[in-house]
Amino acid sequence: MAVRAADFADLAGYGLFGGLSFRAYLRRVAVQLRALGGHGFEVHLRALDPADYEEYCAALGFDPGDAAARVAYAADPELGGEPFVYAGQRLAVLLPGLADDHRARVRISIATAALLEAAGEGPPGERRLVAALRHAIEVWSAVAAGAGDGFHLLTLRCHGPEHGEELTSAADLQMERGRCATGGRDGEAFCMTLAAGLASGGAGAMVLHGDPAAPGGQAVRGWALHRGRLRPMTGREVLDELADDVGRGLPFPPAAVPLPGFALPAPPAPEDGGGPLD
Repeated sequence: MAVRAADFADLAGYGLFGGLSFRAYLRRVAVQLRALGGHGFEVHLRALDPADYEEYCAALGFDPGDAAARVAYAADPELGGEPFVYAGQRLAVLLPGLADDHRARVRISIATAALLEAAGEGPPGERRLVAALRHAIEVWSAVAAGAGDGFHLLTLRCHGPEHGEELTSAADLQMERGRCATGGRDGEAFCMTLAAGLASGGAGAMVLHGDPAAPGGQAVRGWALHRGRLRPMTGREVLDELADDVGRGLPFPPAAVPLPGFALPAPPAPEDGGGPLD
């Protein structure tokens, strides 16, 4: 389904919505969802992204205005994974949730392609891929455990070793009594992006923005990514990273308290004379 008015307008030119306005389209969708849910069906949803849909149709020779193209796109496994399941949400909740899910799926798709390219082919590539994924999950768990209770934001940016494409990701961490209560698709996208950064051996930074409501200010910690390893930043380096973020158009965290990063799990040991993440 189209989740934004701008997306709807772009796609309406292909005659996909029978001349309906966006408001009328949403009303019809809401009725259809309630009817399907009321009959006991499990309804899986996917955002209808104009650029992605047009690229898909061009690659496979579909007419974008053909209903069969829309059905094929909805069933395409390229943005697979666990489905987004309709659970009776009001559209005011459903639409932003589905948009967030789509953005995370796109990040996962991009990061997966980068990870496969960095890992290489054959058994050595498979070992590098597995090692990178395992280490990324270990890092995620360690950061979550060290974050402390409250609401946190974990961000990542990284490059490939030779003018590689910049990969970025962000995920909320809600810690309650030492346990992570959030993660979901954004957490999956973050770990996949981190694995790609580890495997590529490029440079980057990971920053943990602490709970803004914490007494004494918002603690911000960081780690520098270089050649498949994460090194704790000093407090000064964290401040410099925040200043660089401002240069990239991001706001400076209010009441930020830059602190050194804490120790994280070391990457896996080499198995054949070369580190799997080097």
